[in-house]
Amino acid sequence: MIDEKLALLRARRSNIRRYNRLLETELTEFERRYIERRLSEERTAMQELTASTFPFALRTSIGGVKNATMSDTTSSHG
Repeated sequence: MIDEKLALLRARRSNIRRYNRLLETELTEFERRYIERRLSEERTAMQELTASTFPFALRTSIGGVKNATMSDTTSSHG
């Protein structure tokens, strides 16, 4: 089961890289919007898969990032 999830994570990562490379090329506005939408969908799917595969590690990382962001925002406005 974990091997399947890791294979899916690798596939998602590969798709994200491919979409990022495509965005660096000349595209019509329609093509760009499509690729940006697919990129967003892949990122979301990868985050969800990561959360279900490694729930403890993800919660720890998100908490650290969220707290750092909140303290940065508070200090810059105060």
